[in-house]
Amino acid sequence: MQAYQERLYLHIRRMVGEHEDANDVLQNCLVKVYRNIGSFKAQSALYTWLYRIATNEAMTFLRKRQRHVNKLQPEDEATAGRQLRADAWMDGEAVQEHLQRALETLPDRQKQVFVMRYYDELSYAEIAGILKTSVGGLKASYHHAVKKIEHYLINTII
Repeated sequence: MQAYQERLYLHIRRMVGEHEDANDVLQNCLVKVYRNIGSFKAQSALYTWLYRIATNEAMTFLRKRQRHVNKLQPEDEATAGRQLRADAWMDGEAVQEHLQRALETLPDRQKQVFVMRYYDELSYAEIAGILKTSVGGLKASYHHAVKKIEHYLINTII
């Protein structure tokens, strides 16, 4: 796990946004890997298997968080919006903050594909193996994600 822990953390972090949440999701991922390593059949690369588990754990977390956000009061929403800026690990360029906010507007699948392709620089074939979907569908998801991000950035920065 030492060989992959940092890469998995960065992948999860890009999906969930906050350091503490990413650590929690990574812990859940590592526990799941430890419990299920015996079921790994080596039909894919170990990293692909780990990446799939990390992605699934991050998506589970995001769904739970979305249910919680839907219950927030208006004053809580303002606080939640400031958390990204207050996080020292992500503190930096304003563009990065805008990009992260744009990612939050994407549907789950588009967000997954964009993070894996743009940040993690995985090939479409690798992403297809992780998400168990077609390369053509991934290309379409990535294209739509890029267009939505462009639209968001143009409307918020200009």
